[in-house]
Amino acid sequence: MHPSRCLFIASLAALAAAAPARANESAYSERNLDACKTLSQEAEGASVTLQCGGYGDLAVYFKEGDLRQSQSYGPISKAWLDEAFESFGPFNHSNAKIEWRLDGKGAPVATIVRWFVSDPEATPDTDTRYGQVLVVSTVATAGNPTSCVVGYVDALENGGANALARTLADEKAASFTCGKDEPQWRGERGALAGEPMRHLPQAAKE
Repeated sequence: MHPSRCLFIASLAALAAAAPARANESAYSERNLDACKTLSQEAEGASVTLQCGGYGDLAVYFKEGDLRQSQSYGPISKAWLDEAFESFGPFNHSNAKIEWRLDGKGAPVATIVRWFVSDPEATPDTDTRYGQVLVVSTVATAGNPTSCVVGYVDALENGGANALARTLADEKAASFTCGKDEPQWRGERGALAGEPMRHLPQAAKE
């Protein structure tokens, strides 16, 4: 091979190696409960599990029971679908918009969803107040069919809460092990944030 051609190829390789990695980006989807498939439902609607459209071919699994909601993302296992439920102690509901954090190759590694958590101190004589918490979760893969909460950001107590949640997602989600690692709060946490509740499959804790 001509020396000049070798030098050209070597230069291209050096440039490729020096090129900075692409930063994580966001994509968005809207959960439409009316368009979801019902997977299970108890009598009188006491609890329900739905499969909803998400990002690309990745599904969103929505659960509701006792006025509390939980969501998982991607190809979760049957045990995870049947047993996992992560929510808050007070009554709550989640926003329909889902932010998907994509890695440098465009693969979803985390989601960010806003949860509205009712004030447990409210009485029938007062208007119900809601805390707002950004919940960061992992996205299941075929090789790791688990999806769980990585952490929380109190959206009412922190300026730039969305940026905090994205940083948390980018730093922790890819290496987070469901059932082993503990979710964390990022930033300030106020009185209306509510106390998280978690129930995961037993196998994930062993």
